Order: sequence, then C-alpha cells, then structure tokens
Amino acid sequence: MADGTALLDVKIDFEQSHLFFPQIIHWILLILAGMILIRYVPACYNRYKQANRALETKGKADDPASTKTPKGSIDWLRLGGTLVLTVVYFTLMDSVGTFFPNMGLGFLLMSIPFMFLLSLLYVHNASRRQLITITLSSLISPTVAWYLLAQVFNISLP
Repeated sequence: MADGTALLDVKIDFEQSHLFFPQIIHWILLILAGMILIRYVPACYNRYKQANRALETKGKADDPASTKTPKGSIDWLRLGGTLVLTVVYFTLMDSVGTFFPNMGLGFLLMSIPFMFLLSLLYVHNASRRQLITITLSSLISPTVAWYLLAQVFNISLP
C-alpha cells in the first residue's frame, strides 16, 4: 500500500461495462423529458381549454358541426407531399447506395433533390432570391454533412 501502485490499478468488468453509459443517457433523457413536461404541459392545457371555450362560443354547444376543425386548416398538399417525398427519399437512397457501396453516395445524391423539393414544397411564393437560397442550401448542406460523416469521421452512409 505504501508504494502507490494500487491507485493506478484499473479493473474493468467487461460483462457489465457496456451498460454504464446507456444508463447515464437513460436518466438524462428521463430528467429532460420531465423538465419539458413541467415546463410545457400547463401552457398546452391552458391553450386547449381556451380553444374549447372559443369553439363553444362560436356556435351552438350541442351542434357537432361547430366543434369540427375547419376544412382549410390542414394543408393536405404539403402533408401528403412530405410523406411521399420522405418515402421516395429513403427508398431511392438505399437503391442508389447499392450502386456505390460504402461511399455514402446514396445519401449525398438523394439528399440534394430531397432538400430542394421539400423546400420548394414549403415555400409559398418563391422569389428569385429564395430559389437561389434553396438551391445553394440543397447543394451545400448535404455535401458538408456527407463530407463530415463519411470522409472525416468514417461513418458508413447508405
């Protein structure tokens, strides 16, 4: 004990060591979820109550048509377009990735048109400046993400 070597000895139980960090992440996520609930649930509940009161005063309380969501409040074109683009994106990313295995080009080549089309879907009145911004963003963002993930950090991409 007087030689000080016991301080430098490290013993690792390899059968249990892989469980250490997931438990830490688990508890951090639970604490953060609790903080989010404490912060936002009362405000959401109050808005819900105000919306119900507004719907009741808007029409008759016993009229079921007065409590329905207005037909124009959901943008079905953008919702459907987003769902279709996402499914096509993941399907084509895998298909293109099989042509260029272990290079991440499926991610890169499919992310550029996906971002471009998704941005066009959500912009209402596209000016020339907005189209240039969308185009540059669609080209630069996936390229930087691909370079960092696939080339710098050697993370395998489809």
